[in-house]
Amino acid sequence: MADRTTLIAATVAVASVFAVAALPARAGGAEYPTREKVEYVLACMREGDRPQQEMLYKCSCVIDKITELMSYEEFTKDSTTSNALSIGGERGEVMRAYVDGRRLARELRTVELEARKACFLE
Repeated sequence: MADRTTLIAATVAVASVFAVAALPARAGGAEYPTREKVEYVLACMREGDRPQQEMLYKCSCVIDKITELMSYEEFTKDSTTSNALSIGGERGEVMRAYVDGRRLARELRTVELEARKACFLE
């Protein structure tokens, strides 16, 4: 049973890589590295409670919409800030004290929510 589960997980991961890599390059999304898109799709799929094939398509759609709405530079800055806000202790305090930190995190959440709605994931 464990071998079958491993095989399914590997198949989904490989399919995700090919699905995201096969996405057509557009002006907005062309600058996003394939690796970043794949990581986003895989993380999105882990969060979902729907069948994996459905999540693959919907999560790929979400990252496509995000690439249309913000540059890779903006996405990287906003997502890094958003992740850093959750760090506890003194190390996290540096980011929590950053004046624009909450605004950047909110901007990313807004774009993600819009993309998720457009892709019927919410």
